[in-house]
Amino acid sequence: MRSTFHGLETAKRGMFTQQSALYTTGHNISNANTPGYTRQRINFQTTEPYPGIGMNRPNIPGQMGTGVEAGSVQRVRDSFLDTQFRGENNKLGYWQARADSLSKMEDIMNEPSKNGLSAVMGEFWGSLQDLSVHPENEGARVVVLERGQAVVDTFHYLHSSLSSVQKDLGNQISVNIKEINSLLDQISDINRQIGEIEPHGYLPNDLYDQRDVLVDQLSQHMNIKVEPVETGGHALKIAEGVYNISMIKADGTPVELVKGTTVNKINVESENAAIDSDGDGIADLPDGAVTGFKVNTGTTIQITDFTQGKLKALAEAYGYKDGADVKGIYPNMLDDLDKLAYTFAMVFNDVHDDGYGLNQETKGKDFFTGLATEKDAAKNITMNNLLPKDIAASTEKADLTTDPSKPVSNGGNGNNAIALGKISDKLLTAADGLPIESGSIKTFFEGVIGRLGVDGLEANRLTKNSGVLAKTVEKNRQSVSSVSLDEEMTNLIKYQHAYNAAARNITVVDEMLDKIINGMGVVGR
Repeated sequence: MRSTFHGLETAKRGMFTQQSALYTTGHNISNANTPGYTRQRINFQTTEPYPGIGMNRPNIPGQMGTGVEAGSVQRVRDSFLDTQFRGENNKLGYWQARADSLSKMEDIMNEPSKNGLSAVMGEFWGSLQDLSVHPENEGARVVVLERGQAVVDTFHYLHSSLSSVQKDLGNQISVNIKEINSLLDQISDINRQIGEIEPHGYLPNDLYDQRDVLVDQLSQHMNIKVEPVETGGHALKIAEGVYNISMIKADGTPVELVKGTTVNKINVESENAAIDSDGDGIADLPDGAVTGFKVNTGTTIQITDFTQGKLKALAEAYGYKDGADVKGIYPNMLDDLDKLAYTFAMVFNDVHDDGYGLNQETKGKDFFTGLATEKDAAKNITMNNLLPKDIAASTEKADLTTDPSKPVSNGGNGNNAIALGKISDKLLTAADGLPIESGSIKTFFEGVIGRLGVDGLEANRLTKNSGVLAKTVEKNRQSVSSVSLDEEMTNLIKYQHAYNAAARNITVVDEMLDKIINGMGVVGR
């Protein structure tokens, strides 16, 4: 037969379960503004009915319910949206880092503007045009020298500034490697804690939240794949297990980074031996172009193996080896600047050497020096130690007066100054043996700045597009996982009424038992 206190036990379970739901709702409300928090819910389930199936079961009309219990406290989360967000976050990390690198370069090049290299060179060409009109004028010659020095100084400034930002990008690579390795360590540590808790039948939801936040951060740096692995023991079916995390190459090959509690940290490899900047045994600071990234297992990840991600963008901006060539945003710009400086100086010297100054020499002197090779030409270019009279502005010797105490009466025809002023538009070919093998100095530099503008515009556009997509996915994810105070307040009322009803049920059963115990069998007393 059924227990006398069956109803009390059923009502008690109802109170305890609704109380658990109220506490969980309170926990959600308390963490409504906690970053990375996922709302939780009680999974209600009926308790085992009475009587159970067996040979000695009582003969009653049917099974009776015995109430409710809290089966588990589960996070409300959609793993598909998590995967989708991490993919978009990976793209956003790449384009943000690339756009930032290009933005810094645009600020340095400062084109088009009144202060950029093209404007300084334009003033130099203008001073040569002025000199062609008055080749004997001392002031015009001084202006040419000053404008030439301004061009040299601008080349030096651009090379120095670009090299400085490139060095900063190397430091950013170092910071990112440290951050990646730190994230891997933290994920591994949380895996260990989860592996100790889940086999006892619990769901460590707060640890799950912490781990997912770390995985989201890691996804910004590289394309990753997360594989949950069961912990065994008495773990619940809905337990999420520990995470094995791999970096996925462009060809789909996985590179294992975290396996349970084991971490394979990342080192950077470069042309020269990479530097361990903080003595932790991890080579994180590149010295020279990046040649790849190596994990502790011995696997090397080439730059081309990355699909996207912040680490790839930084390596592409800083400079990386592709076969025998060094490529990258800043190495390419420095190389183009060297080509421009070398070609400009060589062509200018060739024309200048064919003219005459006021010193009646048959040949002019080199106007620019310090350019033994094309490499670092923008850094090494200097002005020759010329006097104003040494500027070869004429194609014929100057007609000097017989009295040396009197000023020059004729500084020549000024035709060579005109030729010097037109160098920027002179068409070059491969036969000239110069780094710029087609077009002119002017069109070459316009092409360089044009490519920079197009690349910057593309990076900004795709950063914006990736940001919109990431925000859209995050919004969808938050619509599932975040805490809605309106919903939680509604749940509070629902659970409170259920709790009150269970308490009222106890009162009813108590009155029934009181009638049976104290009110029955007293007839005739």
